[in-house]
Order: sequence, then structure tokens, then C-alpha cells
Amino acid sequence: MSRSSHHERGDIGARFPKVDGAGKADGSGVYTDDLAFPRMLHAKLLRSPHAHARILNIDVSAAERLPGVIATLVGAEMPAKYGVIPWTHDEQALATDHVRFIGDEVACVAALDERTAEEALRLIRVDYEPLPALLSAEEALAHPEIKVNEKAKVGNITKEVKLEFGPVDEAIATAAAITRERYQYAGSTHAPIEPHCAVARVDGDGNLTVWSSTQIPHYVHRELARVLGLPPARVRVIQPLLGGAFGGKSDPFSLEFCVAKLALKTGRPVKILFTREEVFYAHRGRHPMAMDVTVALDAGGRISAVDNKILIDGGAYASFGLVTAYYAGQLLTGPYRFGTYRFDSKRMYTNKPPCGPKRGHGSVQPRFAFEVALDEAAEKLGIDPIEVRRRNFIGEDVETVNGQRITSNGFLKCLELVEQASGWKERHGKLGPGRGLGVAGSMYISGTAYPVYPNEMPQSGVLVKLDRSGRVAVFSGASDIGQGVNTLLCQIAAEELGCDPREVTVVAADTDLTPVDMGAYSSRVTFMNGLAAREACEKLARKLKAAASVRVGDEIELELGTVRGPRGSISFAEACQLAEAAEGAPLSATGGYRTQKLGGNYRGGTIGASPAYSFTAHVAEVEVDEETGIWKVTRIWAAHDCGKALNPTLVEGQIEGSVYMGAAEAQMEEMVYGKQGLLFGPSLLDYKIPTSLDTPLIDALIVESHDPNGPYGAKEAGEGPLHPAIPAIANAIHDACGIRLRELPFYPQRVLQLLQARVPGQERRTAC
Repeated sequence: MSRSSHHERGDIGARFPKVDGAGKADGSGVYTDDLAFPRMLHAKLLRSPHAHARILNIDVSAAERLPGVIATLVGAEMPAKYGVIPWTHDEQALATDHVRFIGDEVACVAALDERTAEEALRLIRVDYEPLPALLSAEEALAHPEIKVNEKAKVGNITKEVKLEFGPVDEAIATAAAITRERYQYAGSTHAPIEPHCAVARVDGDGNLTVWSSTQIPHYVHRELARVLGLPPARVRVIQPLLGGAFGGKSDPFSLEFCVAKLALKTGRPVKILFTREEVFYAHRGRHPMAMDVTVALDAGGRISAVDNKILIDGGAYASFGLVTAYYAGQLLTGPYRFGTYRFDSKRMYTNKPPCGPKRGHGSVQPRFAFEVALDEAAEKLGIDPIEVRRRNFIGEDVETVNGQRITSNGFLKCLELVEQASGWKERHGKLGPGRGLGVAGSMYISGTAYPVYPNEMPQSGVLVKLDRSGRVAVFSGASDIGQGVNTLLCQIAAEELGCDPREVTVVAADTDLTPVDMGAYSSRVTFMNGLAAREACEKLARKLKAAASVRVGDEIELELGTVRGPRGSISFAEACQLAEAAEGAPLSATGGYRTQKLGGNYRGGTIGASPAYSFTAHVAEVEVDEETGIWKVTRIWAAHDCGKALNPTLVEGQIEGSVYMGAAEAQMEEMVYGKQGLLFGPSLLDYKIPTSLDTPLIDALIVESHDPNGPYGAKEAGEGPLHPAIPAIANAIHDACGIRLRELPFYPQRVLQLLQARVPGQERRTAC
């Protein structure tokens, strides 16, 4: 018998297709908005027209009299404050006393259909007392007497972090080259295909089930029980198929609480589907940041000091803002060795939709500033941009200046690949007017070492059950948000058990049926859920081999539904039956990822600590029309160290998606607000994202460093590849025409203004 192909086996390293791909492609897959139940009501939210105001009175009586309206809801009916991080609970499902941005939720109506609910919203009367609005981090810092959110202990500061590692000022004073500049990063949002949606239903025993397009079912479950005052065992949260998230669905949201409360109140199922405009108000996207950055190099081109003062615009509520304030500084200290380091970050409350985690949470903005500043400092010493990065490589099995443990590190290989693929040595600085190459690097976490709320229980759990028919069921709390974790679970089962991966059923993200998993954020899923799944499957494999050895002998090989030994072979189903008979009970096993205590021994030292870090290098090629400032990025070579590509197709997809999002933020994405706090153009007609015509050629290059702690050596691949895209493009534009871009997006008018301000001789940078 010929051995099956690697692809057919679907085990680790195979280009196995996504298990949910067919259902998503043919329309048979079920998303939250596809759910419909008998007697289901449709609800709509009333939103504030003011950026900042006191609520004096809410009158819903006229709305309640409208035919077709079944129930209304105001904040006084569920006043408890919530938040994804337990120390920063500062949101309410519906505002009770203050509104803090245009779009803040005030009241809710459930009716027989959406149109009736929308008509009823216009009948609700809310009396407001407008208050002064603070619409930038600078305004919020300058006016502490105007309180955006009473949760702030000092002025409008959500969180301030000040950390210093080594004598920074002394190192700067003796440096051979210094770059000291201000960089501005605009806010942007996620723009997933699927808007937020939630459906709630209460059964005859009073148990509440909420289906939600969330990427954190466990945290939604936790907050629903707390805010509604229900025992957690009476609340169930299910995540159906998800149409994109990118961090935008990693908070509990008002619609989940409102559908739940209305279902309890009416005894009928209730659905809320956000319009695209409402998705913009829900937001939780990229934080705008102003960064005063100093990068100092010694005479050999080594980084002697980095000093970064960061002012962060957080919007009206905290979300993950406590973490953001740390990530902005803590995640910058690789892949390069810093001699000394200091950062001071302030995350401010402002009267705009709340910001949160967007792909590469908290560290994309500082990475842009640092990588551009590093290039500028290296240029002063006449050092090639790739060479300066090589000289500062931090290495493997080392500790960063701020106490983070780095294990495997394939950054040098990443640099080598993009250097060769782009023809850097032959082409950098030599492409002629208006054309250039730029490079940048980065590192990112493979999950947080500590969960959002610390405890001794596993961060990720998996239960695997074998049926006597040979069917494998994997129960996992992890959220598949498009990155392919459900496919990965099938591959792990095939690798360890030798089953056919197409005969694996994954039951996922259901708080009643699956073990707890903290959700899809901080690139934690492959690493943590993968280890948990492998542990469970290894336990079952040992039982299968022991039972099958009686029939086929020792030295057993498990592969694609067949169990082979020196005395012959049996089917996987037969092996399951033998093992179940020997066990005397249905076969199952569990696995878990246990929290590791990592990070520096100082306050906040654990935030940003990770069991493994990924590394990335990009080279971007651009073309600039120097008469108009119009530019385009034609190609990006992206090499990413993912430890081990468990499914190369999925890894390449993650690299390409990350590069696309980074290039999009460089080109055109920005949340723009008027003087009264109104978001301009909350639609995909006005908020521009690149089409296929705007997207560069992307070369996704996989580097494998085989991390000693990851599942089969794997690390993250979902967020890290985004970081270098923006600074690589900025550095390429400098190579093309000699200008330094320090403010995002790189609008043509900004480029043109810098081109017109060039001094003679600045038109073209000479190759180092």
C-alpha cells in the first residue's frame, strides 16, 4: 500500500484546506444574523447626538404606545458597569447619567420588525445638558477640570506608565548619531465584512443563551452574568461563524446586554444587528498616538538609547486601554538590543468612540516611529538600513532590556530573505527618481503570559472524545475568527491520533459545551490552544496504541485512519473499539495551557511578557510622482518567523492579510472627526480601505525557527507581520525622493508638501 500524501493526511505541516471553507463559500455556513427563532423580536439602539452631555430625563412612553413595539429598555434597568478588564469597569450597556461620545447608547426598543423599532426610536424623548467636549488627547491633557470619564483618577488619564531601564540621558549625551522627532499616527478601524450581531433566547427553565459575533465568548459570558445578576451556570454564550474581527469584537458590547435583558423581560428571542454606521461607533480600533522619539546610535551603529514619550487618544471608555499604555512601550525592545531604554505613555479619555485592540494592538504605532527614526540615525552614520538592523540583532535565548524572555529568533533569516528577494544590494538607492526601497523589522507576542484576569486555572482547555465509529470530537473554547484554529485542531488530531482529519468534528466557542478559552486576542490561539489540544490527543494516542498492540504488536504507527504494527493493521475505528473495551468507558482526554510567570520584576513587568515572540522583516518598493505627491506601493516582501508553519497556506494568508492592513493604514485609513465630535463618513463609501487595485504584490516568506515551547515549534503569525509594513513604506518613500514621513496616513498632499519643502540636494538619498 502506498503511503498517503502529506496533503491528504492533513497532519502538521500540511497545506490542509480550511474545514469551514466550503460552508463559507457556498452560503450554508451559519452566522449570527442567519439565526431566526419563532416569535423573535428585533431591537434597535438610540444613540447620543452629543459628544458630551448630562442626561436629565428619558421618556420612552410614546415609543411604547407605537403598534408593534413590545418592550423598551433604559440604563436604569441594568446600571452595573462592565469592561473586559476587571480593574477598569467604566461602561454601561445604556448610559444612565452621562453620554460621552456621539453614538453612545442611551435606550433600546424591541419590536416585531426592524422598521417599527427604528420608528419607535424617533419617539423617545431625551433631555440633555450639553457639556464641553474634549476631542484630542492634547485637549484632554490640557483640561483636567473637564472630566470625560469619572473612572480617571487624575484628570483624564486612563493609565500612565513611566519606565526606565539604564541611564538613558547619559547614553544620549555620548551618542555618535541621534534622531529626535515627533511622529503622529492616525486612528483607524477594523472594517470587518460582518457587522456586530447578537441574538438572545430564554428557555422554559429560565436559562439564557446569547449567540454573538464575538471573539471573546468567555469574557462576554462572565460580564453578562455579572451585569444581569444571573448565576454564571444559567448563562450560555455561543459564537457562530464569524465574518472577521481583527480585534474589533474583543470587548463585550451594548447589544449583547440589551438582547439578553430584553429576552428576559419579554420571554421572546431578540436580535440586534448593527448597521455599518453603528459598527463605526462601536469602534475599538487603532489608538491615535503622538510619539516624541529619540534614537541614539554609538559610533559602531549600535543602539545605545531609545527614549519615547507617547500620548494616546483612547476615546470615551477604557476597553483594553490599561494594556495599551504598557504595550506601547513594552513591545518595542526587540528584535534589536537596546543599550538603555525609557518610555512614558499616557492613555487619555476623550469624547470620541472608544479605541481598543486592532491587529498588532498597541505596538504598531511605536514600531512605525522607531523604525523610521532608526533609519534616519543610521543614515547620519552612513550605515545601510539592513546592516544597522543586523548589527543590533538581539539573538536567541536572551533577555530584553526590559526583562522579556526571548527564546527562538529567526529575525536574521527574515532579513536575509527579504534582502535577497528584493535585490536590495543591487537596487537600494539606485532605482532612479521617484522609486525606492525601504526596510523595517519587528517582533510580537504569542499570547500574553498572564490572562486578563489572573488565576491558577488554564488559559486554554481542550477536551477530545473518541467514538467507537472512529469519529473524533474536539471540544475547544477557542474562537475561530478566520485565522483557522478549527482547521488546526483537526490537523493536530490527525498528527497525534492518526485519524482522518476529515472525520474530526470541532465543537467550538460554546460556554456550555466547551472548556474555557480566553478568546482570540494577542495572537494567543495557535500557541496556547495548540498546546492544550496536543496534550489531550497525546493522552488518547497512548491508550489507542496500548489497546491496539494486543492485535497488531508494538511499535505502532498511526496514520490516516489506519493503525499499523508488525503483525498487521486495523482501522482507526477498530482501535477505538479495542481501547474503549479496555477502558470500560467512553474514551476522552483533556489538555490545557497553564499560565507561565514571565516578565520583569517590576510593576507592569508581566504586561507584554509572552511565552514566545515572533519576528518579521519587510522590504517595500514604492513609486512616487514628484509633481503631484501621488504614490503607490508596488510590492512588499514580507518574511515572518512563525516558529513552525503548522499549515503553510494559513500562515501565508495571515502574512498577506497583515501586510494588506498595514499598507492600508499607510495609504488612506483614518477616523476623522469634526469640531463637535461627529465622525465624518461612518460608512465604507467614505472610510476608504484599499481595493484589489490599491493592494501591492505581496511575497509571503515563511521562516521557521522551531520555538522550544510552542506546539510543534510554532509561534504566532496573525499580527506580527503587520508591524513593519508602515515604516518600510515610509523608508521606501525616503529612498525614492529624500523626504521623511512622520505622520499617518501618507496622503498625497502631505507627500507633496514635503517634496516642495525639500532643500537642494535632498531630492535623492545616496546609497550607503
